Amino acid sequence: MEFMFLADREEEATTIAQWYFSEWGRLSPSATVTFFTEQLSGYLNRDAVPLVIMAVENDVVIGAAQLKYREMKIYPEKEHWLGGVYVTEPHRGKGVAAALINEVEAVAIRLGVTELHLQTEQLTGGLYARLGWQPLEQVNYHDTDVLVMRKVIACCSAKAGG
Repeated sequence: MEFMFLADREEEATTIAQWYFSEWGRLSPSATVTFFTEQLSGYLNRDAVPLVIMAVENDVVIGAAQLKYREMKIYPEKEHWLGGVYVTEPHRGKGVAAALINEVEAVAIRLGVTELHLQTEQLTGGLYARLGWQPLEQVNYHDTDVLVMRKVIACCSAKAGG
């Protein structure tokens, strides 16, 4: 498995939009595949937020995850978010999601991000808790109960050498 930015294979945006619509389209009555595709057009970055990282196996995209700004409007102070973590059905349970999350964290660190947030419908934290994410609070957002989590991914001050 390798990782690629959506910016390097823009033609995959429609596929990812279809995944997102199938998984999360129910959360917004106005959501369409076109809506998700248009949103992804703003994620065609490699060195800036927002961006999408894809997991690719044998030249086929099998998963995706986003590094984004201010995902939840109720938390304007929480700047950087992990979102849109999706793995195709045949590849679930094989570590692809964990690898994508780790890759997003690594890219975020390279971009100078020191902490990330996420929201999950898995109220126990699930995979995220196993990967070191800490629960902040459970809220109802867009008529859905979600757990908001945080992870410090880089130290915010340099250690003095000596």
